[in-house]
Amino acid sequence: MDLKHCRLLVTPTSYGKNDPRLKTDLEALVGEVIYNPTKKPLSSREVAGLLGGVDGYIAGLDAIDRDALAAADCLKVIARYGVGVDGVDLAAAREKHIVVTNTPGANSVSVAELALGLMLALGRQIPSAVSAVRQGQFPRLNGVSLEGKVVGILGLGAIGKQLARRLAGFDCTLLAYDPYPDTAFAARCSISFVGMDELLSRADFLSLHLPLTAETRGLVDRDFLGKVKQGAFLINTARGEVIDEEALVEALTSGHLAGAGLDAFAKEPPDIDNPLLELPQVIATPHLGAQTDGATNAMGRMAMQDCLAVLRGEAPKYRVA
Repeated sequence: MDLKHCRLLVTPTSYGKNDPRLKTDLEALVGEVIYNPTKKPLSSREVAGLLGGVDGYIAGLDAIDRDALAAADCLKVIARYGVGVDGVDLAAAREKHIVVTNTPGANSVSVAELALGLMLALGRQIPSAVSAVRQGQFPRLNGVSLEGKVVGILGLGAIGKQLARRLAGFDCTLLAYDPYPDTAFAARCSISFVGMDELLSRADFLSLHLPLTAETRGLVDRDFLGKVKQGAFLINTARGEVIDEEALVEALTSGHLAGAGLDAFAKEPPDIDNPLLELPQVIATPHLGAQTDGATNAMGRMAMQDCLAVLRGEAPKYRVA
């Protein structure tokens, strides 16, 4: 297909933000580029309103369900800007012969760095300390160090591995659970694979790095949290839907958990009256794990290359469906 006859829809709000060449290069290659008019992830209805006449779609965290795809009259490829494809109805895409790709590994370092940052901020009460000093106070807050502690990594995929590498210099014990354990990597990085229950009961810091699937949705419920070590910190830089937020509020307010660092919520943005936002032992960030220059540039370049490959009739490098 002649790219100069192609219309592309590009919806990630950070696409080209740190490298303008992602936009200029794309615009030079294709006939027309339509950008997200809302500056936020699109609803199913909003996606449907933009897909008519579109050949390629570089997609952010939009709701790309069956209703949205019903409006796709000539769409050939959805190139997800990121790893997760839980927002894409893959069955509906296959029925319409739409190729779906993603960008594995592009944001792994950035998300791992944020997870580590949340651990340090929770353990050392950094947000509370900053707020106190700004208010003219100078408290001696009692911190929790990573040295000598057990860090549990639930999901030792690309992001979990990057986190483990960064924790290597903190003199902590690393435990991991993954249904498909990479034993060679674990041996190189002094990580011990253990069962799920043992991971929960031993970890002082528990970091979630799970994809959102039917099995992981709501995994972190009352039963799960009841098995977590008393006084532990929970960090979630994965998907908000893996956590039962009501159960998490109970675990935090009861004191069973010492704190939580959350970069994702079941509803985004969370309601202003979400009880988690009222708890001082919760550090909440606006799903910014992948929002760094390195990650957005890599995601943008990978998504663009695979999108254009499909439109040229070539095989994409990172096909999901």
